[in-house]
Amino acid sequence: MAPPQETILFEAISTPPQSFSARGFRVLAGLLILAALVPAGVFFALGAWPVLPFIGLEVGAALALLLWHARASRRISEMVLLTDAGLSIRHVDHRGRVVRSVLDAYWAKVDLDEAAPRAGRLLLKSRGRVLEIGRHLSAPEKTELADALRGALARARRPDFDNPQLR
Repeated sequence: MAPPQETILFEAISTPPQSFSARGFRVLAGLLILAALVPAGVFFALGAWPVLPFIGLEVGAALALLLWHARASRRISEMVLLTDAGLSIRHVDHRGRVVRSVLDAYWAKVDLDEAAPRAGRLLLKSRGRVLEIGRHLSAPEKTELADALRGALARARRPDFDNPQLR
């Protein structure tokens, strides 16, 4: 016998903004190489040709760091899931490590601290546990997520009895 399916009452998946597409990265790489050619030409004309490999290494390192950052930021995600069983948060960091937390939905409280630096902090509190969610979201996105999650938690706490005698 299969276990009963949990009803999903709320689900939010958030990821950090992706700054570059593949085409945008190629354009940036081209501009960076063109910008490096100017000082390389000057140094070559002055006879300081041993500087040229270092300019190439500098451009290569900058492009490698941009690729590394883009790859790492594609892995980051956070899922907030409210079901009949409770409120679960699944956070995947830039290395692909998964951290899961489960809170009791009945006691969960959403707290948006707008006074905190960098777009505020969105906190979930339940029975002494405090979890921060939406670290990479902007202030309006945090407000929107907080309002939606508060509404979903209020609906989850409100019992819905189906009494056949009242039909």
